[in-house]
Amino acid sequence: MNDSPGWASPGSAPSDGQETGIPKPSSPVDGSGQWSPAQPPPGQWSPPSAPGNGPGTPPPAPRWGGMPQGPGWGGPPMAAKPGVIPLRPLGVGEILDGAVSTMRTHWRTVLGISLTVSVIAEIAIILLQRYVLPEQKSIDPNATGAEAIRQATESAQSQLVNSAPSTLIAMIATLFTTSVLTVVISRSVLGRGVTLSEAWSEARPRLLPLLGLTLLLSLMSAGIMVVGLLPGLALGGGAGGIVLTFLGFLASCIVVLWLMIRFTLAAPALMLERQPVIAALRRSAKLVKNNWWRTFGILALTYLLVIVLALIITIPFGILAMTLDSNGLSELLNSNSTDFGWPFLIVTGIGEVIVSTLVYPFTAGVMALLYIDQRIRREALDLELARAAGVPGYETPRS
Repeated sequence: MNDSPGWASPGSAPSDGQETGIPKPSSPVDGSGQWSPAQPPPGQWSPPSAPGNGPGTPPPAPRWGGMPQGPGWGGPPMAAKPGVIPLRPLGVGEILDGAVSTMRTHWRTVLGISLTVSVIAEIAIILLQRYVLPEQKSIDPNATGAEAIRQATESAQSQLVNSAPSTLIAMIATLFTTSVLTVVISRSVLGRGVTLSEAWSEARPRLLPLLGLTLLLSLMSAGIMVVGLLPGLALGGGAGGIVLTFLGFLASCIVVLWLMIRFTLAAPALMLERQPVIAALRRSAKLVKNNWWRTFGILALTYLLVIVLALIITIPFGILAMTLDSNGLSELLNSNSTDFGWPFLIVTGIGEVIVSTLVYPFTAGVMALLYIDQRIRREALDLELARAAGVPGYETPRS
């Protein structure tokens, strides 16, 4: 059974073990199958003349693939680059640069969808914060023993309830942007543009499966956390219960992290290969196999850059918001209050919109290019991409 299906744009990749379309060495010119007996005298043969060649000239520095590449004879050809990435296995910098290049090249489509979704999501969150979310439970700093644990538990439950609507809105916003932007990125790899309406019409049928995938991963993570915390919570508020709860929480985080990295390519597989939810999870597990640490490192670097970007943007807006709203600082310092004024909410909301508008396409681009990179490494997808992009020399051979 062929478990390496293609993606909707540009097409299917070769199955495991296939080598169709890979050029083979040409036969000798005379057709005899033997090298010509008229060879240059020993010690007098030199490569074809080119600038910098000749006796005493050092060989070119090694490049990609461990082979010298430069003018003259024997170097591998440069990888085709019809779009934002070269069609070969990618380095970390090329994946990040490809995501940024997609935003820069197709900025109308990319920023159009991310800005629209970010504004709608932030307005909904601000209205929830202003009119719907209840006051958080207060904690008495002088409380000790069981009373302190009870107040801390109630406060944590209150924070969880207050954050649930915002988390749900952010998840829906991520679904919309990821679905549309993955289509844009898949086209940009081929050097093709796409309008917002075209990207939406192609992504819309995959929204429900993508929602199902997101909910399944969320429920899976929540179930693992409950299983890890339950034994410690069952022991109560004693020292043994607290230690067991902490160890269970730590173990649950490790398991959840391992699973999330293992399934991180499920969304691109679902979108680009038209896979159902369970098949997309299996597909991601296969692509990430033996590359877990590399995938983890690239994602960790990506989210570190996202955090730095968010701080650079939100800190100035936070200072401006506290300057315009005299009650903003006191409410911010009072962790048990959500009664922010309109100036504070609006200014900080603008900062959040800017961050989301830039972060959504960047993270979606990294995910999609990680998926493409793994398929290039495992399934020679670069050959199929080059054919789909119309690169000379990669035409489908006639039977």
